[in-house]
Amino acid sequence: MIRKLIIASLLCLGTLSSNLAQAERIKDMAAIAGVRDNQLLGYGLVVGLDGTGDSSTAFTEQSMRSMLSQYGVTVPPDTKIDPKNVAAVSIHANLPPFAKPGQAIDITVSSLGNAKSLRGGSLLMTPLRGADGQVYAIAQGNLVVGGLGISGNDGSRIAINVPSVGRIPNGATVERMVQNPFGETDHIVFNLHSPDFTTAKRLEQAINKALGGPEASAMDAVSVAVKAPKAADQRVAFVSFLETLEVDPGEAAAKVIVNSRTGTIVIGNHVQVEPAAVTHGSLTVTITEDVAISQPNALGEGETVTAPVSTLNVQQDTNRMFKLEKGVTLNDIVQAVNMVGAAPGDLVAILEALKQAGALRAQLIVI
Repeated sequence: MIRKLIIASLLCLGTLSSNLAQAERIKDMAAIAGVRDNQLLGYGLVVGLDGTGDSSTAFTEQSMRSMLSQYGVTVPPDTKIDPKNVAAVSIHANLPPFAKPGQAIDITVSSLGNAKSLRGGSLLMTPLRGADGQVYAIAQGNLVVGGLGISGNDGSRIAINVPSVGRIPNGATVERMVQNPFGETDHIVFNLHSPDFTTAKRLEQAINKALGGPEASAMDAVSVAVKAPKAADQRVAFVSFLETLEVDPGEAAAKVIVNSRTGTIVIGNHVQVEPAAVTHGSLTVTITEDVAISQPNALGEGETVTAPVSTLNVQQDTNRMFKLEKGVTLNDIVQAVNMVGAAPGDLVAILEALKQAGALRAQLIVI
């Protein structure tokens, strides 16, 4: 019953939001081409662990030999290194657009071997490289680990969250700036987060109206190109002005999204069905097991015995058929399904049947 109310509430919410739709800022619905994050990746060592580091991991030993050799320490080849207070880790971070050398960014550190926990560890100086192989940042610092892991000698273990992953706020210093085409072309291009021809056209019209001329042109369902000044300060002020403009986005296509794992159903607006008759029925079989006791009379010499008794009850619900007229919305379908007592899973089956019959005028997406 609760899920039915949730589905109906989501449907009503979608209808109200459609009727009361408000304009959105260009800043919220689009991004400027070329102005984006860049992913960085590195490999390093975390030291100072309290016996929770890697054990019998070949690449950790090899990394330690390589690091020690750089500082003039030579470990004989026949000497085995098994430091349980060291862990081999991968470091990844997002380099924001326009990040300048000297600025700090956050990093995430993850164990690569069989380390039990990185709590209390410190990351040694590690270069972070981009997709082109160039070093864009240097990482180092003390880890902040939100997880906790405790194990006993008998093999028992208690873990809270994931202790083999940690973060270092401001743990990397930017060493190289990523070039972007923001100031190199005569145009700036706005890319919509959700492709839509109607929204792209409205975005073009809103910009042209604000600028008083045909300065913007929609390239496709995603991109809108706008003529921009060449001077850097003027271009920044120009983009700042455009980002605050408000545009009424186009209404999304009619969709029904079904999460098969949780049973959640989200129904969009403008979803309709063709005339159809739907029948739904359920058969409930209940078997009750009981025990019958047979006891002899007081003068008899018999023994008290028991015998199993099974009671079979079959119940079939009625009034499970309803008719859908042309142009009926999904709101009417939900109400009809709730009236006959069907569950959300039954609604999914009904929607799939309507789609197969060609009566559902919407996309049915099952995730």
